Amino acid sequence: MTLTMRERQLFLAEPHIGALSVVERPDRAPLTVPIWYQYTPGGELWVRTGPDSRKARAIRAAGRFGLMVQRAEPTVRYVSVEGPVVRTEEDSPERSREMAARYLPADKVDAFVAYDRERLGGHALIFMRPEHWISADLGGF
Repeated sequence: MTLTMRERQLFLAEPHIGALSVVERPDRAPLTVPIWYQYTPGGELWVRTGPDSRKARAIRAAGRFGLMVQRAEPTVRYVSVEGPVVRTEEDSPERSREMAARYLPADKVDAFVAYDRERLGGHALIFMRPEHWISADLGGF
């Protein structure tokens, strides 16, 4: 069963690990990597990545990317979005904390943010406007 737009948006807003896909080279399948993301229903989707990472370079070159999220319980459900990059921004401690708080227990956020700043280096924020949606809920099995 295809999800309504509201169901798609609400599902995408949940803290799933995304599978980001972007065309990197015309002679290869898209680069597909797991990533944390942030999304508010009706808004833009954004990701954090190293500004010179392979995925960041591919996204800059392509000007767009896709993201797929899924779950297996209580029903098999997925949402896939694809769209253009609408802007990039420098990362900030507030955005780092926002992303960490989305995925980690509250007592782990401070340690992760410190680790992120000290060990992972700078990040860029890449914002995408979801333009094309694919979704389904296949029911419980």
